[in-house]
Amino acid sequence: MANFNAQDLDQCKEIANLCREEAKKRIIGQTDITDGILTALIAGGHVLLEGVPGLAKTLTVKTFSDITGLDFKRIQFTPDLLPADLIGTMIYEQNTAKFSIRKGPVFTNLVLADEINRAPAKVQSALLEAMAEKQVTIGDKTHKLPSPFFVLATQNPIEQEGTYNLPEAELDRFLLKLTVPYPTAEEEFQIVKNSISSDPEEIPVKKILTEKKIADMQTALQSVTCDEKIIEYIISLVSVTRSGIQANNSEGREDILRYISFGASPRAGIALQKCARITAMLDGRSFVLPDDVKKMAHAVLRHRLVLSYEAAADGLTADDIITKILAFLPVP
Repeated sequence: MANFNAQDLDQCKEIANLCREEAKKRIIGQTDITDGILTALIAGGHVLLEGVPGLAKTLTVKTFSDITGLDFKRIQFTPDLLPADLIGTMIYEQNTAKFSIRKGPVFTNLVLADEINRAPAKVQSALLEAMAEKQVTIGDKTHKLPSPFFVLATQNPIEQEGTYNLPEAELDRFLLKLTVPYPTAEEEFQIVKNSISSDPEEIPVKKILTEKKIADMQTALQSVTCDEKIIEYIISLVSVTRSGIQANNSEGREDILRYISFGASPRAGIALQKCARITAMLDGRSFVLPDDVKKMAHAVLRHRLVLSYEAAADGLTADDIITKILAFLPVP
C-alpha cells in the first residue's frame, strides 16, 4: 500500500471539481452522471448509459472526450453492423500480394458505442473481447488496444424493435450502469434558454485530464484504505443477492430473494470496493465510509441482478431491490 499523501488527494479532489465545472458549461444538471463517468475513468472501467432519447447522453460522452483530450471515436450500432466494422479486417493488396491489417474504430482511447443494444451477437462478442481483455483478434493475430481504453455505451430502454438484449457476460463487464433521468423544471428552463444563444457542442471546454493525470490519480487511489468492516459490508451487499448463502435475518432476506433469479458476481464486490475508494478520494479522504458504498451501490449492482417474474408482477425494478437490500443490512 502506498503511503498516504494528503496533498495528492487534495489535488485529486481539485481536478474532479474542475472536471465538474467544465462539464457544467455544456450539460445542465446530471451531476451523478458526470461523477459516475469520472469514477469509471479513474477505475479503468466501462460505463453503460441508459436513458430515453434527448437526454444528452452522447453530448456527455463527447464533453468528457474534450475534457480529457483522449483520442475519441464514435460507433453507431445498427442491426447490420459487422465485427469487421468495429475491430477492423484483413485487406488483400494486389501490389504486394499480401494481406495487411486495417484497424477499426475500436483502436482508440475513448469509444462511444451509441445504441449498443442494436448490434447482433457477433458484434457484441467482438466488443466483449475488447472490453474484457483490452485486445482484439483480427485474422490469426491478436492486437493490444491503446491504453487507456474506455467504452461508454448508450442504450434506449423504451424501444424494443430492432434491438438485442445484451448478454449477461457483457453486462457484467460494465463497471457501472448509469440511468439518465429527465431534467427538473428549473434545469429544463435553463437548457431551453441556453439553446437560444448557442449550440451546447460548440461551447468550448478546457482540457483538464490527461493520460498522465489519470495515471497519477490511479496511483493516488492506492493511498485510500478500506477497513475490513467496510469490506465485510460490501460482501454482505453482494452475497445477499444469492440464494443458498446463510444470513442472520433469514425472514427479511427471503423477501428480497424472491425477486431475484440470479445474483451479482464476485466482480460486483471488486467494483463496489474500488468505486467506493474513488468516491472517498474525490472527496479528499484517505478512508472509505459506509456512505461511499451506499452512494455507488445502485450504479454497480443494477445491471448485475437478474430479476424474477415476481418482481415484474409487483412492478419492482433493480433499483427498488437494491434500496431494499441497503435498508435490510446493518451498517458497520
